[in-house]
Amino acid sequence: MTTIYQQDGLYTAHNHEFMANAAFVRAYERGTRAAGEDYGWHWRVHVGLWAAEMAIKLPGDFVECGVNRGFLASSIMNLLDWNIRERTFFLMDTFAGLDERYISEEERAAGILDRNQNEIDRGFYTFDVNEVRRNFAEWPSAKLIVGPIPETLPEMTAERIAFLHLDLNCSPPEVAAIEEFWERLSPGAPVLLDDYAYVGYESQKRGMDGFARRAGVSVLSLPTGQGLLVKPVA
Repeated sequence: MTTIYQQDGLYTAHNHEFMANAAFVRAYERGTRAAGEDYGWHWRVHVGLWAAEMAIKLPGDFVECGVNRGFLASSIMNLLDWNIRERTFFLMDTFAGLDERYISEEERAAGILDRNQNEIDRGFYTFDVNEVRRNFAEWPSAKLIVGPIPETLPEMTAERIAFLHLDLNCSPPEVAAIEEFWERLSPGAPVLLDDYAYVGYESQKRGMDGFARRAGVSVLSLPTGQGLLVKPVA
């Protein structure tokens, strides 16, 4: 393994031997099969898998808001041998890119709709829900919820949540989701924010920082571009 890690906006000489760990390799490969390609997200997925391993020790179901083809969720379910877990993994997405009714004026002015169309044009976003269902068919307790947040929030029926991943690429739905789910998070549950520190996604950071202040917590900004917060134990 080279001494330099350089991908996904991160350049570092720090130790990244997790990339050679057999369990990580299997989980990451399952994610690439779901996506149909390797996005070069090794360290980002490493963070997600770490958070999931912490969460599985807590009571509650798992929730991902912003699934697309299922890269991270597939990696997590592979790592945790999901079929032996008596839990549901709720997977929420429009499966049609952004819903422009639920973007902020700040995001609209910054060109978020053009970015959304570019992602659609290059085939990054899937519109094929059946393809996604086929990907998750090996895990019967994976439940897809199709449609825009906040409209679909009532369909997420978990009474207790151990893990929450937010990757909705715009601020209002992410804030609506965490406001809806916060009280249901188990004490100590991780909340992983995919776009928190990414350049060009500042509106999402401001929205989540605002929520964190109201909730009396703070977000850890990560060099992967992610953010991490934890539901307080007390």
